[in-house]
Amino acid sequence: MENRQLLDVLHTVARLKDTPRHCRTPGGAVESVAEHSWRLALMAFLIRDEFPQADMDRVIRMCLIHDLGEAFTGDIPAFLKTKADEEAEERLLQEWVDTFPSALRKEMHALTAEMNAGKTLEARITRALDNLEAVISHNESEIGSWEDHEYALNLTYGNERVAFSPYLTELRAEIRRETEYKIETEGRKPPETKKHTEE
Repeated sequence: MENRQLLDVLHTVARLKDTPRHCRTPGGAVESVAEHSWRLALMAFLIRDEFPQADMDRVIRMCLIHDLGEAFTGDIPAFLKTKADEEAEERLLQEWVDTFPSALRKEMHALTAEMNAGKTLEARITRALDNLEAVISHNESEIGSWEDHEYALNLTYGNERVAFSPYLTELRAEIRRETEYKIETEGRKPPETKKHTEE
């Protein structure tokens, strides 16, 4: 990649530093997509020895690029994202990647297709970690920033994605214990469903 194009790419992805996610940081700031992607890649690096049969460098590459499309669409929380949203994000990302040099273009398209298909071990690890990082971030945020439905969501989000791996299943259980402790100790409880009474 020539220097000018490299700088143009970096300037484009810099948008992700300012693209908000549906979460607060431990200090109360709005989390950015770039922060999520960085820690997701770090998670893959830290657990690489747990998956000796996987190409964890490939997983790290997937983690780094998995949300690049949000530089064009912004972030939409998983519980609000529609099929049309996913297709628009994919289309805009592919159009942008099509301007890359041939070898890099082919690799980016291959990684994206592999992630979306979710069939390979590397793709399954990436998708599971993506869910887990989101729950960890919510556990670190002030509970007053949670929406009511997120109490139940934080206890179950990612369960299906980790089921293929005993290691990730246990990690998910430990994260769930953090969620339960947070709800118990920070005092706010999910609102009770009000029963309708006739006057």
